[in-house]
Amino acid sequence: MPQKETIRKAQQDKRAGKSPTTQAGEFVHETIKKIRRGVHGARSARQAIAIGLSEARRAGVDLKPPKKGTVSEKTRKSAASAYKKGQAHEPVSPSRSAARKKALKKESTAAASHKALSQQAGTAARKRSAASRSAAAKKAAETKGPEERSRAARKAARTRARHARES
Repeated sequence: MPQKETIRKAQQDKRAGKSPTTQAGEFVHETIKKIRRGVHGARSARQAIAIGLSEARRAGVDLKPPKKGTVSEKTRKSAASAYKKGQAHEPVSPSRSAARKKALKKESTAAASHKALSQQAGTAARKRSAASRSAAAKKAAETKGPEERSRAARKAARTRARHARES
């Protein structure tokens, strides 16, 4: 069950006109925090993200399920079910909730490590085209002000310099 603060942040994002994936990001962030605190675990960073997205859908975020052929049929059906429940504001069964918590308690917390999340981000990025990644970077740059853009550029330069020293 997501915290009230997370739902509030997602609603704030919606009012600000941000995309459903940005709103769902609040839930993913909360899931990662829970795993790091040891509230529960996950088998992989990918599962941790999936849990957050499912919670977002169930909380009513207008995050459509993935299209046919992009993910496994089981995943698509699960996402469609969560989306439907969230749009209808159906309550979650307490026994199902307890079973989910019990199962996740047994999993490792390594899924929320910086390394695991970084690897997941890299894997996801590799599946996208260069044009798609470039467009996302340009869009992100537009959302920053001149001060923040300058800070990001300095950070990028430091990272490039560090990588050059390492290799």
